Amino acid sequence: MISQGKKNVLGVLVDVVDYDAAVAQILDAARERRHYAVTALAVHGVMTGVQDKAHNARLNSFDLITPDGQPVRGALNLLHHAGLTDRVYGPELTLRVLRQAAAEGLPVYLYGSTEPTLSKLVPALERMFPALKLAGVEASKFRAVQPGEDVEIADRIKASGARIVLVGLGCPRQEVFTYAMRPLLDMPLLAVGAAFDYHAGLLKNPPAWMQKYALEWLWRLGLEPKRLWKRYILLNPAYLARLALQKLGVWKATPPAPATEAVRTFAV
Repeated sequence: MISQGKKNVLGVLVDVVDYDAAVAQILDAARERRHYAVTALAVHGVMTGVQDKAHNARLNSFDLITPDGQPVRGALNLLHHAGLTDRVYGPELTLRVLRQAAAEGLPVYLYGSTEPTLSKLVPALERMFPALKLAGVEASKFRAVQPGEDVEIADRIKASGARIVLVGLGCPRQEVFTYAMRPLLDMPLLAVGAAFDYHAGLLKNPPAWMQKYALEWLWRLGLEPKRLWKRYILLNPAYLARLALQKLGVWKATPPAPATEAVRTFAV
């Protein structure tokens, strides 16, 4: 089990962890009823922090940020000699958390995505984990939160008996939501990215060799070129350039202090 704490990647504090450590930390928070914010960041997620200092401070307040993409894992090894042999990929982390939650009888709440996606996701999860307890399922409304609505959402989740919340709103909406809801819920919230779509069968995982050699971005670009071309064609070179500058010491990439107050304006 690898758990070496947070390290600076372009000013975003990413945890040097493996799957076993990440699952253990999440489940500990669920058992102990502690609020605990988790996300898995690939290049796009890190660059949202680089480009938006307020969001960077928000990310740096998360309890756990796993290296979702191979380029982020590689950055931890390059900059901090972390010795990580694998990333901690959001969809796979989701399955491992659900497997353990099912084994321990910890109810899970699904928040985000769309009704059609959730209608495929729920039976798929129930087939994979027959003992899984789903406390509630709530689709995204795709609009800004209304005054007092954050408390209403938190009350619904708490009333459901959930001990873990999976948030599938896409980056960076899901991180903003998770950060804002964290103080209201005594349980871990996991921003899981495209995990809902993958496990609902709506997106196909790339071949293992593409994942190994950090080419998943090319697979996803081929599947959704109109939506993702800016993310990969513009952000990937910018990420690599900044990584080189940080490694050479030309750019300090000083992390902003973690945010201390949850924003009350976010998307639901």
